[in-house]
Amino acid sequence: MGEDVVVQGRGAGYRCAFVLGGGGALGAYEVGMLRALVAAGVRPDLVVGTSVGAINGAAFAAEPTAGSVERLGELWGSLGRSGVFSGSVLRRLRLAARNRTHLYASEPLSELLETRLPAKNFEDLAVPFECVAAGIESASEHWFTRGPLVPAVLASCAVPGLLPPVEIDGEHFLDGGLINSIPVGRAVAAGARTVYVLQVGRVERPLKAPRAPWEVASVAFEIARRHRFTRDMADLPPGVEVHVLPTGASSDRGEDIAGRRFRHRDFGRSWQRMECAYEASAAYLEAAGKPAPRTDDGAP
Repeated sequence: MGEDVVVQGRGAGYRCAFVLGGGGALGAYEVGMLRALVAAGVRPDLVVGTSVGAINGAAFAAEPTAGSVERLGELWGSLGRSGVFSGSVLRRLRLAARNRTHLYASEPLSELLETRLPAKNFEDLAVPFECVAAGIESASEHWFTRGPLVPAVLASCAVPGLLPPVEIDGEHFLDGGLINSIPVGRAVAAGARTVYVLQVGRVERPLKAPRAPWEVASVAFEIARRHRFTRDMADLPPGVEVHVLPTGASSDRGEDIAGRRFRHRDFGRSWQRMECAYEASAAYLEAAGKPAPRTDDGAP
C-alpha cells in the first residue's frame, strides 16, 4: 500500500504540485488557498499532503473543482459539531485511562472520511495524490500512494496523544507532521517544477525563545516541525519555482500557534480563516501574474 521515502520511477509529467502541510484546526486556511488557486485557473499534476493537509489534499485530488472546494469549506464549517474531537473532559480522561495513549477514538474521524471523501482508493482520484505518515517500527517516513485511501489519510492524521496509532499491513503509524510537516522535497523529487505550498501560518512567523515553562515544549516541537521545510527550501534545485501562499492572518488575531491560545478543537473560526486565506492568496497570485480562469473552448 505504501512506499518508503525514496521516489522510484516517478517524475515524468509532473509539472505543478500542490503541497498541503499539517496544522490541525488551522487546516481551514488551506481551503481558502485552494479556492484562490482554482479561481486563478491553477491546476496541479500532483497533490502531496501531511496530516490535516492529507484530508484537504485527498478531497481536492478526488475532484479538483470549485464545487469540491466549496463542499470542503462546508465540511470545515461543521467540524466543530462532527464529534471528531468531542466529549467531556471526564470522558476523555476515562478513555485515556483505558488505553494509556490517546484522548479520542479514531472511529468518528474514520467515519467522517468514509462519508466525505468521494473516492475509496488512490487509483480512483482525478489527480495523483500522496500522503505521509510516521512509521513507528521503522522510525521513518512512509508514503502512501496506492490502495485504500481512508486508512492512509487516517494514519497521516494520527496526532500523538490525541488519536491512536493506525495499523496498516502490520505496521503502526502516527501523524506525518512528526517527520515531514510541509513535504516540498517530495514534490520536487517527483519532478514538479512549480510548487504551491498551502500552509497554516507557522512558517510565516519567526519563533521566539521560550519565556515560561509551558512554552518550552511547544517551541521545541515547532523547531522539529519547521527544520525539514527550511532545509528543503534551501536545497531547491535550479529551475524549481516555489510559491508559499499566505494565510493573511495577523499576529493580533489570537493564532498564537506556538503558545497557549491555539487549541486542537478550535474550529469556531474556520470560516474566518478560509476567507482570510482566500483574500491573501488571491492577491498573491494576482501579483505573481497567475493566469485567469479559462473557458471550455480554451479562450481566456
